[in-house]
Amino acid sequence: MKKTLTLLAFITTFAIAANAQRYAIIDTKYILEKLKDYKDADKQIQQTADKWQKELDDLQADLDKMYKNYDAEQYMLTDELKKKREAELFNKEKDVRDLQRKRFGYEGDLFKERQRLVKPIQDKVFNAIQKLAVARGWDFVLDKSEGITVIFADPKLDKSDDVLRELK
Repeated sequence: MKKTLTLLAFITTFAIAANAQRYAIIDTKYILEKLKDYKDADKQIQQTADKWQKELDDLQADLDKMYKNYDAEQYMLTDELKKKREAELFNKEKDVRDLQRKRFGYEGDLFKERQRLVKPIQDKVFNAIQKLAVARGWDFVLDKSEGITVIFADPKLDKSDDVLRELK
């Protein structure tokens, strides 16, 4: 009997404590899209990516032309010239792949550019969220933009506009 009462008291205490927790739901993607600094940084990143993609497209077009020329001439070439041309094609193809990896690969130039331009803005948003959470006594702040799935959220819990006001 004593164990049952202790267990019941523990469950009741836990239920009350769980209900007392305060939380907020925000959408960082929504917040970032409303910030001019983020829009400017995103536009700059897109322009840089487009420039690098054009550079890669031009190199790929040159490589394709080299392949066409080789296909057309290979029957007239000596074995030594064929090997030389194949080596040139291999090296050019390797250069294109290396440049693509350098520009767009994992931790490539685009990743570094995004970190340089966007991370300070994300840090600013995070600090505003943290400041609001402490000031308003929120126990949890959930981000519904990416990664965490929120099946249902009461719109009155969405504090994204409060974060925007804090940033301005």
